Amino acid sequence: MSLRSRVTGPGNPADPTTAAHQPGPNTPDEARSPAAEPADSVGHLVPAYRTKLLEEIDLAEMSALAPAERRDRLERVLGHLISREGPVLATHDRALLIRRVVDEALGLGVLEPLLEDPTVTEIMVNGPEQIYVERAGRVERVPVRFASDEQLMQTIERIVSTVNRRVDESNPMVDARLPTGERVNVVIPPLSLTGPTLTIRRFPRAYTLGELIGLGTLDEHILALLSAFIRARFNVIVSGGTGSGKTTLLNALSGLLPGHERIITVEDAAELQLQQQHVIRLETRPPNVEGKGRVTVRDLVRNSLRMRPDRIIVGEVRGGETLDMLQAMSTGHDGSLATVHANSAEDALMRLQTLASMSEVEIPFAALQDQINSAVDVLVQLARMADGSRRIVEIALLASHGREPFRLATLSRFEARPMTASGTVHGDFLHHPVPRRTASRLAMSAEPVPPAFGVEEGEG
Repeated sequence: MSLRSRVTGPGNPADPTTAAHQPGPNTPDEARSPAAEPADSVGHLVPAYRTKLLEEIDLAEMSALAPAERRDRLERVLGHLISREGPVLATHDRALLIRRVVDEALGLGVLEPLLEDPTVTEIMVNGPEQIYVERAGRVERVPVRFASDEQLMQTIERIVSTVNRRVDESNPMVDARLPTGERVNVVIPPLSLTGPTLTIRRFPRAYTLGELIGLGTLDEHILALLSAFIRARFNVIVSGGTGSGKTTLLNALSGLLPGHERIITVEDAAELQLQQQHVIRLETRPPNVEGKGRVTVRDLVRNSLRMRPDRIIVGEVRGGETLDMLQAMSTGHDGSLATVHANSAEDALMRLQTLASMSEVEIPFAALQDQINSAVDVLVQLARMADGSRRIVEIALLASHGREPFRLATLSRFEARPMTASGTVHGDFLHHPVPRRTASRLAMSAEPVPPAFGVEEGEG
């Protein structure tokens, strides 16, 4: 089911059908959808005809119909109303008015065409007059708008009510995942000075590592190296900025995990789609309307250690749970994976140290450095390029030990060439020899070093 198929309430009797699969991180621009059609020519007529339509129909009778039948019935009733009462419209404007009014009655109004567009990965509403979308990694404004703050607020209330949340002046900020997977964030006045804001992040489609190679995110040599690391139970941290494809890559890497292992995933919003048989998925829970019942990532990480996991995957570390994750990685739960927000591999280490210090346990920074050096084996750095594509820009081993300052050994780096006239980023993945110590550890798990990398001479 799509987001809009879960939205029900007064004046919203139907369940429209499911949207198509979402595009991947490097999907090229496709033909524009109906979302790009101008709506101002009929926008002023929508509220009045929506009211007339709801007065004309029997909601109880409508609720008994299948979704497609409900839409068809509403379109026919509205067509008769327009023919009977006017105004006289061009064929295109008449069809657009019917679609807009039915979208208002059944779902999320002007957002409906955007939700039906498979190329849209994120929808950003900045007040009633500004709506932006992300397609193929690029943000663009679309020529549609809400009629007023009130209409936008009605849409927001429909969305948050599906997860038993409320939004008002006493609770002006809501962050939730809908049952269908979309992540929704709402901020309203007085916190937002631009009016009610709504951000909808679409549920990402699971991509295989082979597909990511086709999209240019990595090459076959990097795939061979990461496969060896995962099978040899190296602890891997995937880092990158917002929208760089961390979850997409983490999900793809999880496909390398053995099918017989017991895997526990911990996420703030469940996005991972593991295909193994023995998977336990844990997701945080926000507080209820009374402010009680919250379950955090840290609560889930701590509990997962009592569930006899072979591997733990944390969707994103962003607080005190980082310390628990590091301790798990260094005390028998090797082969685990996690993501963290950071702009470089070096920044990722410093951020892990800072996040771990947010625990209520008082630990000196030097001791946290020791913890990270003991726990983390490999850092995979992602970046979103200027053309919207996502790439692995660095793979680095954490070569430092104990309380030594962090020291990285780069194994692979993406070197971008000047952008082409068409705005496309090209470049090369440069590979470097694997330290002998790491090669020996791989050999103990019967994992060869890929020939494109080779092994350093002398001690590593």
